Amino acid sequence: MIIHSDEEMQDFGEKLARDCPRVIELTGDVGAGKTTLVKGLARGLGASEEVTSPSFVISKRYKIRKGELIHYDFYRLKEVGLMADEIAEAMLDPENVIVVEWGESVKDLLPDDRKKIEIRILNENEREIIA
Repeated sequence: MIIHSDEEMQDFGEKLARDCPRVIELTGDVGAGKTTLVKGLARGLGASEEVTSPSFVISKRYKIRKGELIHYDFYRLKEVGLMADEIAEAMLDPENVIVVEWGESVKDLLPDDRKKIEIRILNENEREIIA
C-alpha cells in the first residue's frame, strides 16, 4: 500500500484500530512515519491525548476506551534491562494495545502473533506499508 501524506498515514492507523491487534511491531527508518501511524491508531482507539514520539523517554502511555495504548521506542536503547519487565507486565492486561518501534532488542519478548508493519520511505512524500 502506498501512502501519500501524513493524513493518509494517520487514516491507515485509525483503520488499523478497528480490528486492532494486541501487539504491533513497527519497522522503518527514522522519519518513515511510525509515530504518525500511531497517532491515527490512538485516535481510532479513543485516546484524547496528543501522541508524541517516545524516542527520548522510551515509552509513552495513553488512555484508550479500554485499557492503555503503550508506545515503545527502543531506538536509543542498547540493553533492554528493566524494560523487559515493563513490557511483560503491560502484556498481562488484555485491554492494552502495545506498539513497539525498533523492537529487535525485545523480539523474544513479543508474541509470535504480533502484527508486523514495515514502513519504507519511497520519497519525500510517499511511503510504502508492508503488513
